[in-house]
Amino acid sequence: MTSTASSRLFGRGSWSEASRIASVLRKETVGGVLLLIGTVVALTWANSPWAEAYESLRDYRLGPASLHLDLPLGTWAADGLLAIFFFVAGLELKREFVAGDLRDARRAALPVAAAVGGMAVPALLYVLVNLGSGGALEGWAIPTATDIAFALAVLAVISTHLPSALRTFLLTLAVVDDLLAITIIAIFYTSALAVTPLLLALVPLALFGFLVQKRIRSWWLLIPLAVVTWVLVHESGVHATVAGVLLAFTVPVVRSQAAGGPDAGPGLAEHFEHRIRPISAGVAVPVFAFFAAGVTIGGLSGLTESLTDRVALGIVVGLVLGKVIGITLATWLVSRFTRAQLADDLSWWDVIGLALLGGIGFTVSLLIGELAFGQGSERDEHVKVGVLVGTIASALLATVVLRARNRVYKRLELEETSDVDSDGIPDAWDTVDDRAEHEIDNPSDTPPGRPARPFSES
Repeated sequence: MTSTASSRLFGRGSWSEASRIASVLRKETVGGVLLLIGTVVALTWANSPWAEAYESLRDYRLGPASLHLDLPLGTWAADGLLAIFFFVAGLELKREFVAGDLRDARRAALPVAAAVGGMAVPALLYVLVNLGSGGALEGWAIPTATDIAFALAVLAVISTHLPSALRTFLLTLAVVDDLLAITIIAIFYTSALAVTPLLLALVPLALFGFLVQKRIRSWWLLIPLAVVTWVLVHESGVHATVAGVLLAFTVPVVRSQAAGGPDAGPGLAEHFEHRIRPISAGVAVPVFAFFAAGVTIGGLSGLTESLTDRVALGIVVGLVLGKVIGITLATWLVSRFTRAQLADDLSWWDVIGLALLGGIGFTVSLLIGELAFGQGSERDEHVKVGVLVGTIASALLATVVLRARNRVYKRLELEETSDVDSDGIPDAWDTVDDRAEHEIDNPSDTPPGRPARPFSES
């Protein structure tokens, strides 16, 4: 019997899922470039003679004081705009596990295990570096996050041709990583919990869920309910970005039978994702990066001083070493216990390259740093330096590893995209096993006159 795609690590998924992932990654890549621009502008401005103007803009307060929402612009970016980012991440995660390739537990095991390993080991290394350092352990979760937009921007800059399976793995790992990060924020970085606002938040959340389950898309109904949910979660003491994930989880992925069933078209989650992802990637994340990344380094001496703080050192070690060890080790354990082998033409160097990309922690890492030590504090400034240095080091190392394998990636990409046949599925997916798996998982994609086959042939 030949091995099916699902019995191999990083085997090809269905063609429809690969196409969807490619579309998502194109939008995230554009957002990543904008994120890089926002970061460079913030760093340049914060280290220029006009640094006070940047700080004044970041700290300018806006909003109704009666609702405790007279917040600095930097906080609005972290609490408000990132709620949009986490809403999209929640939609993506739910869709992957309900209707994507990851509804198969065998496919889901790898990115979930890699995400867990890629969070546990960096946190452990950070704690080891900061043992005995007063108050520093509050930042244990800072190096656990992966910034998919930043990682994809790096891929765009170095012009590598990662196969679709590796890109899907990277995206899914980052989405699961985001969900785990928001869980950590909700549990460990909630200083004081007000139960009444949190319970009241369930009312607009339930109404929002009821409307979307009925496929009601009227913005004048849904947006006010989402805003009220966000305000109440913010008032409860739980970080307001949690509201974005909760709202996303209420959105249906698959059409109900009353709405025509799965064959009638995409569910509401895909519709919302298509509409809101450009706002998340193109506005929310770059604006947050602009307000969060503006740290006054103070030249080489200031950089050296920041890195002597064990907080910054622990972040660098966690992002650069912890992510590589955690993701690679988790992937090896999945291979060891499932007896699955890497897909043809891939090697463990490819896993290491992806793990290094996982060390590009930026958006959520900066957010956790602010929550751990307080925005504008001395340690928060050191956190920003540590995140920037760790991210840049991971990006450079990933560039070396992935560029060394780029010739292989080009050949694999050519095989995936060449010779598209009459049914719109590349011949690279046209082996007996892969096509049978595709037709079973996606019966609506089966071309007329070609019955879906229940079994693969040996």
